[in-house]
Amino acid sequence: MTTSTSPQAGTRIHTIAVVGYGSQGRAHALNLRDSGYDVVVGLRPGGPTEARAQADGFVVKPPAEAVRDADLVAVLVPDMVQKKLYEEVLAPNMKQGACLLFAHGLNIHYGMITPREDLDVVLVAPKGPGALVRREYEIGRGVPCIWAVHQDRSGHAEQFALDYAAGLGGARANLIRTTFREETETDLFGEQAVLCGGASSLVQAGFEVLVEAGYQPEIAYYEVLHELKLIVDLFYEGGITRMLEFVSETAQYGDYVSGPRVIDASVKQRMKEVLKDIQDGTFTRNWIAEYEAGLPNYKRYRQADLDHPIEKVGRELRAKMVWLQQQSADQPQSQRTAAA
Repeated sequence: MTTSTSPQAGTRIHTIAVVGYGSQGRAHALNLRDSGYDVVVGLRPGGPTEARAQADGFVVKPPAEAVRDADLVAVLVPDMVQKKLYEEVLAPNMKQGACLLFAHGLNIHYGMITPREDLDVVLVAPKGPGALVRREYEIGRGVPCIWAVHQDRSGHAEQFALDYAAGLGGARANLIRTTFREETETDLFGEQAVLCGGASSLVQAGFEVLVEAGYQPEIAYYEVLHELKLIVDLFYEGGITRMLEFVSETAQYGDYVSGPRVIDASVKQRMKEVLKDIQDGTFTRNWIAEYEAGLPNYKRYRQADLDHPIEKVGRELRAKMVWLQQQSADQPQSQRTAAA
């Protein structure tokens, strides 16, 4: 069942151009349309997502045309293409006094995009992947959203951000005000130190320690990667408290005495160094240089991860997990992948 959240009376946001139709773009467009907004999707003609947006019933136009009459333009394309998109397409074609919306503040916070003076500039970031944003909306709930205002030229930018978040279903759950700086820096830190960089490096190191000690790679895979989902699900449902409720006393004692030996004060200090690189712009400058050079190091790092022995073992073991194959068949890749 879809529960509509109509635009507030008096709002001047009627037409929204969603530029990009990946995981978040599709969810935003569908939810906003079901909430009563006139939504047009801006995509490169002949691109991989054009047919899907059309199949979903949207009017699809090239981005320059899509944004021309829009009251609000939602930029939902990857970070590293946003600057060029804004300078070559959005800035010359957005109407006077429109609202420019981002789901991640990187380009604004680090000054890669300097918005036109007449535009309202806001941020709305659902705290979940696109598939979850859509699914929760359809069943009458919502995913929490954080929101921020960077530039308020109309005097109504805050309301526009709140209306947009409500249109996604976020007001049914929780809306938290933030800043572009806070959202950007905490998001990057979380990805690098814990969620992606930290977690994957911890898993790889644990696998290597067990295999080098003579244990079977298959057993090592199950212990340090496969079962991690069980723990993360408990974290997600009720924090560390819930995890401690559901693991054995032996596991709890090991947590208390060995966790701090692995993640000690030196790790926290290095996390602070990661955060400093994010705060002073070092990470973003390096990432821009890497992108402009054609991603040579990025490709090398990625290939090293793909070639790690845990990946070969994992592919073989997952091939025998029938339930995973069923999940993959039921859920298209574009819905499973979260936007960065």
